[in-house]
Amino acid sequence: MSEFVWPVRVYFEDTDAGGIVYHAQYLNFMERARTEWLRYHQFEQQALLERDVQLVVSRLSCRYVRPAVLDDALDIVVNVSALGACSMTFHQQVTRGGELLCDASVDIACIGASSQRPQRWPGAMRDVLKREITP
Repeated sequence: MSEFVWPVRVYFEDTDAGGIVYHAQYLNFMERARTEWLRYHQFEQQALLERDVQLVVSRLSCRYVRPAVLDDALDIVVNVSALGACSMTFHQQVTRGGELLCDASVDIACIGASSQRPQRWPGAMRDVLKREITP
């Protein structure tokens, strides 16, 4: 329904030797934002694992548009764009002051933590996910 935004500050450890945010660091920023999105919706990763539910990235497509640099204040935007029986797709963006820096599509699979095999979303979680889909 509505986008979720998680603020991030760029630290020295996030940058490469040229002072630009290292490309893989964007993935860490997006991972944290998805985790906070889950927490916002009352789904803690540890509690999910205790219920034998694990979420794993199954595919990722990322387009880097502009670089972020040291001390930038970034917003990591999270939207659910598609939902399947045991998968979902997040559309994520990294922005700085409204300027798009990175655009990504992240497919997440729901698997059994013990079996490591795909499994359907738990009922309450599926209900929340369905409400959060934005085309």
